[in-house]
Amino acid sequence: MELQKANGLITHASQHTVDEIVASLSAMFRAKSITLFALIDHSGEAARVGLKMRPTKLLIFGDPRAGTPLMLASATSAIDLPLKILVWEDEGGQVQVTYNSPAYLGARHQLPDDLLKNISGIEVLVAHAVQ
Repeated sequence: MELQKANGLITHASQHTVDEIVASLSAMFRAKSITLFALIDHSGEAARVGLKMRPTKLLIFGDPRAGTPLMLASATSAIDLPLKILVWEDEGGQVQVTYNSPAYLGARHQLPDDLLKNISGIEVLVAHAVQ
């Protein structure tokens, strides 16, 4: 199920665990020569300091060949690039995968429509990971 909110976030529910989705996305990045710049384990860091948090991980990834033209077209797009995918477990134990809508980012930074193809692949990556 996909839920798009007015704030530009798209969220998909998945029957997989947070770690399974992170592993799937990481494998797809490697196969497509996409760089995983960082994997932030928010829940792991919370546990490290004695706090409890449901499983929550943030993947920061991209390809300079795709992102650089967007940043050249609109310098402010660098605040949202590289792209991010948040994989998290909600209060009911359902795993969710959230990312910024490419159309929202395009409107936010006044990007030319022809450049949105450079970041629209995120939708396919997430769709495959949540299946």
